[in-house]
Amino acid sequence: MDAREKILEAAAELLAGASAADVSTRAVCEKAGVGAPMLYRLFGDKAGLLAAVVDRGFEQYLASKRAARPSADPVEDLKSGWDNHMRFALEHPSHYRLMYSPELTVPPAAAQEAHDLLHGILERCAAEGRLTVPPALATQMIMSANVGAALSMLTRPEQYADPKFSQRLRDAVLDSVTRPADTGTGTVAGAAREDGSVPVAAATLAARLRADLPPALTRAEAALLQQWLEKLSEG
Repeated sequence: MDAREKILEAAAELLAGASAADVSTRAVCEKAGVGAPMLYRLFGDKAGLLAAVVDRGFEQYLASKRAARPSADPVEDLKSGWDNHMRFALEHPSHYRLMYSPELTVPPAAAQEAHDLLHGILERCAAEGRLTVPPALATQMIMSANVGAALSMLTRPEQYADPKFSQRLRDAVLDSVTRPADTGTGTVAGAAREDGSVPVAAATLAARLRADLPPALTRAEAALLQQWLEKLSEG
């Protein structure tokens, strides 16, 4: 095991028995059997070390999400993603609390990747006319609710004893940003007719253009059209 892995392993073990972000670099160095200059050379400072610990801890979780095959129903994929997120949080409380701790001044790459993976599923939802809000807003709403629920259950378990709490919140949030599959219309115009909503139709068309740019449009024309559609999708 090289010095980097020794330091990460030591920090992870200490973190498991400490409150969020409450791990001293001195303790890590002593446990890993390395000097402080080595730690600072590899990670920069304590914040850089903790961010690396989070990324290491989340790697297995993110690898499973990267490898997941999309189903025929992107809304079902959202539900599975929510449940997997909650499961990881409850099984790895120390890493999870640290990832979203205000004391962690260096944003972990894992947090951005999780956000991007969720946004990708929501782009699929939008392309199928299944979103009631733009994908970027839906991503913020779902991620904040998912993270908030996980942290609440970790820090105040006695207040969240209902075993179906997460599922109920999940369904309420997803129901607020998605619409049922429209087997009769599957078109942008159909989405607008069903909802009476120009923003929904605009978000749907924007997502489809991002997924498959028509050869008739130049990149500049496509960028301008995306800008107009994004404005319309904001309602």
